[in-house]
Amino acid sequence: MAEKDIAEKQLLSYADVFANIMNVILFQGDEVVHPEELTDVLPQSTYKVDGKLRQQERDVAKLWKNSELRLALFGIENQSAVDRTMPLRIIGYDGAAYRNELNDKNEKMYPVVTVVLYFGCEQRWKKPRCLKDCFQIPERLNPYVSDYHINVIEVAWLPDEMIAKFSNPFRMVAEYFSQMRKDQEYHPSEEAVRHAKEMLDLMALLTDDVRFTEAKENVKEGESMTMRSILLDKIEARGEARGEARGEARGTEKTWVASARNIMKNMQLTAQQAVEAISVPMDLRAKVLEQL
Repeated sequence: MAEKDIAEKQLLSYADVFANIMNVILFQGDEVVHPEELTDVLPQSTYKVDGKLRQQERDVAKLWKNSELRLALFGIENQSAVDRTMPLRIIGYDGAAYRNELNDKNEKMYPVVTVVLYFGCEQRWKKPRCLKDCFQIPERLNPYVSDYHINVIEVAWLPDEMIAKFSNPFRMVAEYFSQMRKDQEYHPSEEAVRHAKEMLDLMALLTDDVRFTEAKENVKEGESMTMRSILLDKIEARGEARGEARGEARGTEKTWVASARNIMKNMQLTAQQAVEAISVPMDLRAKVLEQL
């Protein structure tokens, strides 16, 4: 579980990725927050329940400092599913951060801003976006209940022009969810991917797309690769393995046809390119091509 948590948070922990996300979401793409102005903050905080101390942990948190002046604390939470209790969770995180500020009497106080990145592409976030919506509040009591708004960003529903403002690699992440929502298929970018391994780790955890899990095996640290080549190379490697071990169901004509159709759809390849990419055996290639 700990390794999964680390993998999910690693990409967004990079200062350049974090700063870009904040600039697009909060400042319409203007370069307001710079990576060198961000410092990591311990994401854990504690609270007491039934006399026992419990720990809560943000996904990613960074302090924004301009010179020696603390300007804000930024937090990012990843969500692949809708959570009706999210306002309660966020007020817990933010409240703990403000409590820490009260304890540090030598520093000027600063605001806390948390962004929830929702990666679902099948349903919109229709659950509470503010504290009051979590409860059934009697009408006469309502004026006395303080509200608390949360910033939910539905990544798959972002306008194309906003997605274009994200830098590589988060732009590629957003493009995937946007394309899957609109077209139910993904067309990988030809642009070289920065932080490729960390991006694939995140995508493998956020999606049911096995290509990202399989593709991680082909990514080498420091190697320049495009998203299209990362995914296609895995398909080619898998095809070679199938070619060497073909037999029974794995090497049947029907299996090769299904595999070829799949990558023709997902990778926008011709029939000839598809059979070559997955290394269809030469003795079956003509029959497979006839069915594509």
